[in-house]
Amino acid sequence: MLQYLIRRILYMVPILFGVMLITFILFFQVTPPESMARAILGPKAPQEAITNWLRIRGYDKPVYFNTNPGEKLVDSQFFHAMKQFATFDLGVSDFNDEPIGRMMKRGIVPSLLITLPAFLLGLTLAVSLSLLQVFVRESLVDRVGVVLAVAAMSIPVMVYAIFGQWVAANLFNYFPAFGFNMEGLSTGRFLALPVLMMVIAGLGGDMRLYRAIFLEEVKADYIRTAQAKGASHSRVMFVHVLKNGVISLITLVVASLPLLILGSLVVESFFGIPGLGNLMRSAISNSDFAMVRANVWIGSLLFLFGLLLTDICYALADPRIRLR
Repeated sequence: MLQYLIRRILYMVPILFGVMLITFILFFQVTPPESMARAILGPKAPQEAITNWLRIRGYDKPVYFNTNPGEKLVDSQFFHAMKQFATFDLGVSDFNDEPIGRMMKRGIVPSLLITLPAFLLGLTLAVSLSLLQVFVRESLVDRVGVVLAVAAMSIPVMVYAIFGQWVAANLFNYFPAFGFNMEGLSTGRFLALPVLMMVIAGLGGDMRLYRAIFLEEVKADYIRTAQAKGASHSRVMFVHVLKNGVISLITLVVASLPLLILGSLVVESFFGIPGLGNLMRSAISNSDFAMVRANVWIGSLLFLFGLLLTDICYALADPRIRLR
């Protein structure tokens, strides 16, 4: 198993390299360094100020490879950024010169306060309701549940956010429609509405997916064996089907863990939550490439380690699986 883990970690290096290279290519195709400088310093900034801004941040160097005579080939923006990330140095923001690590530490708590409760509540509801649908499959309750799930997953999350703000915040005037303030238990008033909207927005798709997983398990031979031995219908559903469906659920659950840390860009933007999702939105709108590439780097690392954790959970959940 140790050799497998080492191999998987080594595989991450070229993947991360490729992801960052694509990020550089895409960003600089849309916003060249000089355009970034003018967007941040202002359209009337003198050329001297722009040149100095580019020089301080290293944007005056070649993007990928340095072919200037007498200079190192890797003395470029891309390789300097990769050296920083390899030492977990996220650099400073292009927009306000604040260390990115400090900004992300400040934003991770509001993000987790929203995404973690939404994830746990949404997972519990989705698994419970999908098991109930399979329990009464082909009935009116199951058909109505499928229709509602498809309808719910067809509505964008921003529609839920706008509707929630209008109903809960403006109509009943209880939950704040915008803003965030960490003041003990009163913080819950700022979190309840975005958490509820995230749960509702993701519930339809999760129910459809989990229902399909559990329906596949119901058709397996071991279910017929359990029924032949006299196991009750409820025991078959909530013990055998749920237990053996865990393998498929692990893939979906663990793969979504990076999103818990990185936050929700749409929900945080609509409700004014100063989390990592809102930080990423501000970085894109402000042409803050240093923040964008740091978020991409952290997100890629989290996703790759999430996949590694998925394989480990497979082996723990099913003793027949061996990591080689």
